[in-house]
Amino acid sequence: MMAERAIDYLRTPGALLQLNLPEAALLAAQMHLLAFPAGAVLFREGDNDSPTHMLLLLEGSVSVDTSGSGAVDTVAISVLGAGSIIGEMTLLDGAPRSASCTAIGPVLAAGLSRKGLEALLDEQPRVAAKLMVGLATRMADRLRALGEQIQFYARLAADKQREIERLSGS
Repeated sequence: MMAERAIDYLRTPGALLQLNLPEAALLAAQMHLLAFPAGAVLFREGDNDSPTHMLLLLEGSVSVDTSGSGAVDTVAISVLGAGSIIGEMTLLDGAPRSASCTAIGPVLAAGLSRKGLEALLDEQPRVAAKLMVGLATRMADRLRALGEQIQFYARLAADKQREIERLSGS
């Protein structure tokens, strides 16, 4: 059942990879089923002790948060649901987690470990290449969106600075 849902998400038009059925089945065969209760922390920002893996969400929703520069309060980045992939950056580079992911309700996910990725690279390099291109494309899209947000905040800060200068008579 997990494999069928994972295969469906991996093949859906507009999905990350758009793999054909045999390719999606090969990737799903390297994945393992994980279940998390509501409130469980799937990944913790800064963690580099947990196993290096990514998750394909099959059921449920996950809140993605960051504390940014070490602030006490967290900043919500997004809420992701079934069909979303989380943890892919750490899978690829082994660096500490860049955000925390917490289950909003019960979550069922298919996990791909670094060991599974390496097996895929050895046994099915074409499928592994499609996976890596899909993940790189997803990260590039997020980086572009972040650039747009930074430009927005830079314009907002400049507008506020001009307003402060105007009010203070500078």
